[in-house]
Amino acid sequence: MWERKELKQRAKEVLRTSYWKAFLVSIILVFVTGGGGSPSSFNFGSSRSTGPDVDWEFVGPIIAIVIFIFLIVFVFALAFRIFLCFPLEVGSMRYFKQAAEHEVNLNHLGYAFNKHRYWDIVKAMLWRTFLNLLWFLLLIIPGIVKSYAYSLVPFILADNPNIGYRRAVELSKEMTRGHKFRIFVLDLSFIGWLLLGVIVLFVGVLFVMPYIYATKAELYLALRQEALKRGLTSEEELWLNQTPVF
Repeated sequence: MWERKELKQRAKEVLRTSYWKAFLVSIILVFVTGGGGSPSSFNFGSSRSTGPDVDWEFVGPIIAIVIFIFLIVFVFALAFRIFLCFPLEVGSMRYFKQAAEHEVNLNHLGYAFNKHRYWDIVKAMLWRTFLNLLWFLLLIIPGIVKSYAYSLVPFILADNPNIGYRRAVELSKEMTRGHKFRIFVLDLSFIGWLLLGVIVLFVGVLFVMPYIYATKAELYLALRQEALKRGLTSEEELWLNQTPVF
């Protein structure tokens, strides 16, 4: 059974010799996984209009143009997230995973951008996002629980990008079964560091992220080892003995 302190200590040892490379990867990872909007608010008044009449012949086309531009921007942003950010996320996780296994190589960032891996990675990440969205639409708490259940998908794809989108999600669920609350507590243990980073004009948060990602990589390795012992997967399925081609 993995221990929080041991994971953090191993992460610190990895970062001791490769912090700035990890910092660069973290910046990219924050960029491709972060962001979010605040909900809009609407005020509904009386059904009786008290203002001036609207010239819909003039305003209507303007509204249509604004909606069209919004849709174009939305589609572009969605495509950017799916076709660039998803592969970069997997490549970043592979960097941290390999760094934890004593192979510090920034080339891992481009790991997903290989014709034999790219589409399988995009499909698996899209499937995970779709499932997460469905659960969050149901209720917030089940959505959070399932997000932890699917949290290892990028790491699994970093081992075997061709494992299949359904199998990647299934294996992540199996590997995190019985560990989700402990992973949640692990996340909570970083709150102090994050608050300290916020105090330092928010920029300090960026310097904490390598520590968090390195710890998550150590967590994955611990859960992977447990999964191998329990027969949930195999070295052949995770391509543990293969040399990747960039």
